[in-house]
Amino acid sequence: MSIRIIEQRCTGCKLCVRACPFGAITVTRKLARIDVAKCNFCGACIDACKKFNAIELIRENTQTVDKSKYKGVWVFAEQKEGKVANVTFELLGQGRKLADKLAEPLCAMLLGNQVGELARELIYFGADKVYLAESAQLNVFIEDTFTEVITGLIREHKPNIVLFGATTIGRSLAPRVASRLETGLTADCTGLEIDPQTRDLLQTRPAFGGNLMATIVCPNHRPQMASVRPKVFKPVQRDGLRMGRIIKFDYKHHTLTQRAQLLAVVKESAKTTGIADAEVIVAGGLGLGKAENFIIVERLADTLGGAVGASRGVVDAGWFPYTHQVGQTGKTVCPKLYIACGISGAIQHLVGMQSSEIIVAINKDPKAPIFSVADYCIVGDVLEVVPALIKEIEKMQPRKRAEHVVLGGGGKSEHKLALSS
Repeated sequence: MSIRIIEQRCTGCKLCVRACPFGAITVTRKLARIDVAKCNFCGACIDACKKFNAIELIRENTQTVDKSKYKGVWVFAEQKEGKVANVTFELLGQGRKLADKLAEPLCAMLLGNQVGELARELIYFGADKVYLAESAQLNVFIEDTFTEVITGLIREHKPNIVLFGATTIGRSLAPRVASRLETGLTADCTGLEIDPQTRDLLQTRPAFGGNLMATIVCPNHRPQMASVRPKVFKPVQRDGLRMGRIIKFDYKHHTLTQRAQLLAVVKESAKTTGIADAEVIVAGGLGLGKAENFIIVERLADTLGGAVGASRGVVDAGWFPYTHQVGQTGKTVCPKLYIACGISGAIQHLVGMQSSEIIVAINKDPKAPIFSVADYCIVGDVLEVVPALIKEIEKMQPRKRAEHVVLGGGGKSEHKLALSS
């Protein structure tokens, strides 16, 4: 895609300058000039210049690959120390839906050393084929070696779609693979669907700081690649009767490119890693007023035996560590119970927690966006509501934790409670 000024028609009126949201246009000597490094090709300047038609947007829609040669939905099966990452099962679940719509096989790529048993598990969790690559060099994740093997497999077998988990490993690996294959990559997707007409992958992700949701397509290149944050999709159920094919690749006697060496692994403390897998999360927002008030969120979490979460505003203000941030730029969580205390509910935050089983929102603004996704909405001052909740919960068999606190039946029914002052 390119854009140009038709000099014979341009009058230097500056209508396009005012219309451009990216500041990419200037007027010099009564002639508009476009800085293509800043231009987003949105077309706003063309609409502003309809009177003169002095700006032309050239769309190049040339197909660069024969898409008919690419078949299958592939999932990178991330594993560490002989254990498959949970996000892999989530990707297999969504990948199964995509593969069925395309009538194509679902495959997994498993890299490691002596991990053959895990390949069978991937079959049980929905994979039709597992491409198993084993070598001592693949025992731990190194970007160079993993990129070389995965790129080689994709070039040889030509999958239509390749999915990665947006984990530390996936975020490092997926861009390298996409770059070598000269294809696109949509990062941190929250939705994946198939366009019934074009059969292209519709990749949805937050954009512009989480203020809107964008759907991205890759119509002219293959494979179509995307990374998905953990907890976005539900994990697939294990079926021990499933049959599939394991295709082994022995790299034991093949020298893989490796420019880095792993010296040591420093594990995070349980406190910082607990939020991602916690069944109960109590999260606080700027509605708490000041950092000192965050203690009531910690007390409620402790009373329920849960973890503490925080909104981006709280982290940016320095009230709580980034490792507890929930949202697009933090962690995506899917607990059984999520209590939002003083959180308004910006899209950036909602995409990180809206798949929770039960959501309780406490906010004094009855029009707060958080209420649109909450199962139970408490309209009131968080500084009054949370201490009252703690007091009542402590009366209910204090030795028993959150699994014995019944908030109501299933389903997404909405209940708004107004607290009197």
